[in-house]
Amino acid sequence: MSRHPDELAVTMTGLTRRFGDFVAVDGISLDVGKGEIFGFLGPNGAGKSTTIRMLCGLLRPSAGTGTVAGYDVMTQTEEIKAHIGYMSQKFSLYEDLTVEENIDFYSGIYGIPEARRAERKDWVVRMAGLDEHRKMRCGTLSGGVKQRLALGCAVLHEPPILFLDEPTSGVDPMSRRAFWDLIYELSARGVTVFVTTHYMEEAEYCDRLGLIYSGALIALGTPTELKTQLMKEAILEVVCERPQEALELVEALPGVKEVALFGNTLHVVLMEEHDAEAAIRAALVQGAIPVTSIEKITPSLEDVFVSLIEARSRQAASVEVKA
Repeated sequence: MSRHPDELAVTMTGLTRRFGDFVAVDGISLDVGKGEIFGFLGPNGAGKSTTIRMLCGLLRPSAGTGTVAGYDVMTQTEEIKAHIGYMSQKFSLYEDLTVEENIDFYSGIYGIPEARRAERKDWVVRMAGLDEHRKMRCGTLSGGVKQRLALGCAVLHEPPILFLDEPTSGVDPMSRRAFWDLIYELSARGVTVFVTTHYMEEAEYCDRLGLIYSGALIALGTPTELKTQLMKEAILEVVCERPQEALELVEALPGVKEVALFGNTLHVVLMEEHDAEAAIRAALVQGAIPVTSIEKITPSLEDVFVSLIEARSRQAASVEVKA
């Protein structure tokens, strides 16, 4: 879907970053609309953080072009920094300062006028649910509270675009959910949110997703589009005992494209659906592996991601063989 340039918060065309011979980000092209929650989904080391750092003006691209809030990532990095909020995966506030002292410090860093500082501080404290923690030193706070404080400090100066790099890494699921409630609140106010994550359930919260693997963008769309359009094969979920042993048996069956372990269950991607359930059940019974259930399911984002990575790996292996 093409948008008018005035509707875009972030643009990238062929954005690339090399470190010597290593290509960390490989020619990424995409646009993010104003007010959108855009998710960058991929495993650790895929190039997500490197991309964010280029967009935030912290790292110069090796090639390609891009804009953030209308400013050029090559030539206008200081202007970009003034128009964004940035939160890294590592807690970057001062642990020896209290919650209020951190907010006051960042008010000064962002150049918020003296007349507005009290108002902005009160807004951050209310928005992030920090009232009872105002006088506490950051080093004594839980991971979830630190996270909310870091988000509050990142939006003190009311930036139109917010970059969140693995913001919920290492916090419990309840804190993660509360953090996403704050993101929705900011998005409802018109803030564009660009977030990187490797949590599949978090990716479901985004308006659109880019799947990144080995520095390359391998898929782009809404969570629903990715699950319904990119994976045509049927998937069976197999609940059984000794799933690791079962995986090896099922993998060897004709008509099975790939098998992945999801907790204590198997997700079996089929090349052909005909008689697959009976064949799987028979193979597991023959292997003396008790089966609880076998049923067809809608693919999850993780299924799609695993399938795309497998396809990319096969393609790379084929190229190497030909070479």
